[in-house]
Amino acid sequence: MIEVNELSKKYYTFERGHTMREVIKTLVHRPMKEICAVDRISFKIEQGEMVAFLGPNGAGKSTTLKMLTGVLHPTSGEVRSLGLVPWKQRREYVRRIGAVFGQKSQLIWDIPPSDAFYMNKAIYSISDKDYAETLDELVELLQVGDVMRKPTRQLSLGERMKCEFIMAMLHRPELVFLDEPTIGLDMIAKENIRSFIRSMNKRKVTFILTTHDLEDVELLAERVMVINHGQIVVDDSLNGLRNRLGNKKSVRLTTEQPVPDSLPAGLKLLERIGPLEVELEIDTSALALKPFISQFNESYGIIDMAIEALPIEAVMKQLYEQSHTPVHSV
Repeated sequence: MIEVNELSKKYYTFERGHTMREVIKTLVHRPMKEICAVDRISFKIEQGEMVAFLGPNGAGKSTTLKMLTGVLHPTSGEVRSLGLVPWKQRREYVRRIGAVFGQKSQLIWDIPPSDAFYMNKAIYSISDKDYAETLDELVELLQVGDVMRKPTRQLSLGERMKCEFIMAMLHRPELVFLDEPTIGLDMIAKENIRSFIRSMNKRKVTFILTTHDLEDVELLAERVMVINHGQIVVDDSLNGLRNRLGNKKSVRLTTEQPVPDSLPAGLKLLERIGPLEVELEIDTSALALKPFISQFNESYGIIDMAIEALPIEAVMKQLYEQSHTPVHSV
């Protein structure tokens, strides 16, 4: 569905001095600085995949997605998405893609969502039959029948986000870009949105997700791509990401005696939840679970313990901190 080959984007900006002398000099000659936002990245995405595209601020993910949607022209490289070049065949391309931006609304503030939906019907030239069928199906899936005729400004954030998804899906796109789709939502609204995304994905709709809510990644994504310093540093499954960091586990302990900050090799304090409750990271390649449990019970007295896979937040933090040298998937 998407094939990216050696894609790069460079920006040029002018540097301005801080002192009065430097400012005056820049009036005559302003030094130009080249910024490589995306540096020769290549990847493929198949139809029906659910891909999380992640990276720290300034890593290049937004620039990449803007090129994939056709908003930006690359400096060099190639993109074929749905068989089209996004920035060259934009009119045809945008009819086949959708987008949901958690921080930018497609709805119109003073009119009901139902009127905005009808506007999209005209924009995408959707037939009356297809429009009615799709709208009825999406309204039922998202359970927004009672809010569609309220002005958008009167909707809660959760109701508005559900209507944003209807706006994005009315023309039945094959590829959907999600940018922070659950930002600011409560737990129930998040689960409703995630359930809808999963149901659409089962119908072979391809999703590319960017988010800082790593719970979205854990509950939705099958594949994770991490970009840093303009390069793809990881392209793997969620389990594959954890395996890259070795045999590490998260251990939550409640003890009779407080656990100190200074810990032996193979252990790392992730969080101090309370005076007698901590979350640790254990590297089982350096410290096996059986002796760890025995030693901790003898030293601090274990009241309760839970051992789980390393939290995705800890995995991503370590990946961001590592070198930006690309690591190819196996």
